[in-house]
Amino acid sequence: MEAPAQGLLEAEPLRGRDEDAVASADFSSMLSDEEREELKAELVQLEDEITTLRQVLSAKERHLIEIKQKLGMNLMNEIKQNFSKSWHDMQTTTAYKKTHETLSHAGQKATAAFSNVGTAISKKFGDMRNSPTFKSFEERVETTVTSLKETLTKVGGPNPGGGSFEEVLSSTAHASAQSSAGAPRREEEELQC
Repeated sequence: MEAPAQGLLEAEPLRGRDEDAVASADFSSMLSDEEREELKAELVQLEDEITTLRQVLSAKERHLIEIKQKLGMNLMNEIKQNFSKSWHDMQTTTAYKKTHETLSHAGQKATAAFSNVGTAISKKFGDMRNSPTFKSFEERVETTVTSLKETLTKVGGPNPGGGSFEEVLSSTAHASAQSSAGAPRREEEELQC
């Protein structure tokens, strides 16, 4: 194993304060005119190369887009594929698996609890329905419904089909209209005979 280089050259990259020191240093006085001209030429050449590389990259990106369009690939498909891949990657993590197992177990327990509550409520309703209070209430409701039906039948006349509420209401209105207008019509009928 070699020992790290000692002296002027350091093996570590420049740190922030070192970069600030280099940026603020004025090396132009240390350069000869010839070196300055070479550096300027190199700078122009590097800028040209960067411009060329940008143009090449732009052309390649356009070509890539054309190929994707020909293959029917578009931005939405790429987003879907990326999302699907990310979703799959997330599902394979241990944290997701543990969370999924925990929530699944909790869901099963909640389902069992709701089932037990539903059974208990059904049992209570059954018990309540068999109670004397409910039986008495049920008998009163049946008696009230029966008497209402009898009253409606008397008011509207016999209706073997029972009829709907609208029919009963219409029949009642018709019967009351006949009874209020019935007296004058009888006189008219007697006159015509």
